[in-house]
Amino acid sequence: MCYTIKLLFKRFGVFTQLWTYTIERKEQAMGYKILAVGDTVGSPGLEYLQRRLRAIKSELGADFVVVNGENANVVGCTPRQVDAILNAGADCVTLGNHTWTRWELQPYLDDEMRVLRPANFAPQCPGRGCVGFDTPVGEVAVINLMGRFTLDPNTDNPFLVADGILEELGAKIILVDFHAEGTSEKLAMGYYLDGRVSAVWGTHTHVQTSDARVLPKGTGFITDLGMTGPFESVLGIKPEQSIGRFLGDVPRRYECAPGKAKLEGALFTVDEATGRCLEVRAVRYV
Repeated sequence: MCYTIKLLFKRFGVFTQLWTYTIERKEQAMGYKILAVGDTVGSPGLEYLQRRLRAIKSELGADFVVVNGENANVVGCTPRQVDAILNAGADCVTLGNHTWTRWELQPYLDDEMRVLRPANFAPQCPGRGCVGFDTPVGEVAVINLMGRFTLDPNTDNPFLVADGILEELGAKIILVDFHAEGTSEKLAMGYYLDGRVSAVWGTHTHVQTSDARVLPKGTGFITDLGMTGPFESVLGIKPEQSIGRFLGDVPRRYECAPGKAKLEGALFTVDEATGRCLEVRAVRYV
């Protein structure tokens, strides 16, 4: 897989680099298929991806895979863990509010172009929030954004940042991972970008929603993909630990639950000529 610099533009006081990759594609019956995978949580989630992602990609006929790696280390992720997700079959890895939890990830974000952090972080932050992939159907652009409701208010407005990025993009297929807490904020982003991007999916809450659909102007949407991690857990954490937290126990470091894992996400089928979404369906594998 090779890459070259495709575009350099200045927006909100910072230069953003778009890079291009060559992605191999299998012949499909109709439409370009994108598999978006929910937050990877801990070793169970990471190991599940390593065992099953390529087979799931083949079964679904997915041409392109985006995985949120936000919690591969339970809280945050390391370069080694992100490499493992890419090697497991992901074409792009997105992040979120725990991006800076592991300091060693910071220089890695400048070096690995397939990994995104939210585009509305401060301009001086390492990494990039948008990347363009050169595929057999043309450029596929991925944008990573983070909501502000109950998360980090010290970020740029994600709606306005999305506007700025879209002004510079020429791709027909544009995908948006919106890492946010509030369902209202995610829905608002979906309608705000409806007709301007191919798909908007939510990440962060680790609970898959039942509202996968194509919005009126042709953008595929789901409020939250869910998670890839331990099935018997509270958002990936040991149930007894989460229960104790609600009972008022002294806070302690989160521990990932053991046992059988699941993969949750959504499959978007996009018209290659127009970039409009034709179909969306939620997926879950246990």
